[in-house]
Amino acid sequence: MELWLSAILIVLVALLIDRFIGELPNRYHLLRWIGNLVGFLDGKVKDRASKWTKAKGFLSYLLVFFIFWFIMMLICSLIRNGLDEYWWEIAGITVTLGEIIWIAVVAFMFKITYAIFSFRHHCIPIQNDLRNKDIQSARKKVQMIVSRDTSGLDEKHITSSCCETISENLVDSVISPTFFFGLFGITGAVMFRCANLMDAMWGYLNEKYGNLGFFVAKFDDVLGYVTSRISPAFVALAAWMFGYEHRGVIEAAMEEHTKTPSPNSGWPMTAVARALGISMEKAGVYVMGKGDMPSINDVTRCYKLVERTSMLFVLLITVPLFVFAGIYVQVFIENLIFDLLGMII
Repeated sequence: MELWLSAILIVLVALLIDRFIGELPNRYHLLRWIGNLVGFLDGKVKDRASKWTKAKGFLSYLLVFFIFWFIMMLICSLIRNGLDEYWWEIAGITVTLGEIIWIAVVAFMFKITYAIFSFRHHCIPIQNDLRNKDIQSARKKVQMIVSRDTSGLDEKHITSSCCETISENLVDSVISPTFFFGLFGITGAVMFRCANLMDAMWGYLNEKYGNLGFFVAKFDDVLGYVTSRISPAFVALAAWMFGYEHRGVIEAAMEEHTKTPSPNSGWPMTAVARALGISMEKAGVYVMGKGDMPSINDVTRCYKLVERTSMLFVLLITVPLFVFAGIYVQVFIENLIFDLLGMII
């Protein structure tokens, strides 16, 4: 099978898995395994003030990345190169058993590095609690998707929290991992996902993590620099195509993105706020947007806009990048690993 066709099928299968199967149970999810390893390494660092702590943070990232990258790439390599003796001809195209299984496996691995439709599953129960006036239950559920104290949030700040995390994760959960997958295949997606998760766990400017998390915090900012800044263009495009307010989306992002502590997260958040005509508020930190605080129904509008923006990005950017670049990087690394194994064995 031609590589360009395999590349398209991999992305399409990954999208179908995301839409109709969704996320793995937490105990089996890649992010859980990465988080467990990061937590283990965290416990091994005793002297947080040492001049070597930054180096330990850097080496920890390399170790985490290498372990998960190598396991995933080894599996892909063995499947594609080890099952090529069985083949069929379908519509004039020669297809091997290894290729069929390989496409499904790479698609699955790609899918677990990003999430387009997961936030609706988190937010719908919160919306139902708010409609049923069960604000205590809504506060507990929203705590699962934000890092702030939710114990005293009222309805408007709960719905704002939902919209904030959905819009912020347009970049962190979709555009960035799919962009780097398009460029470098599984290598790129895992590279970003490890940095992003380690930043979430270690990227704090305090005595415990200021040095240990220095590298991953900076690296995550670097990896998200371009993707965050192009995200408003895709929000504007989706808003125009699907009936949201598209005028002024990019201008609002350029004007208000500095309101968030993160140098990258403000870009998609302010763009989405403008497209929805709402404001978002994290008490004592920022207020962005010009409209009212989001209603319960605005949360639905938010995740639908982000889902549609995500699909546009994957189809318009990820697919072409993967067809012309990422698939070749993927296959080159797989062949290199397989050849090295052949030399050793």
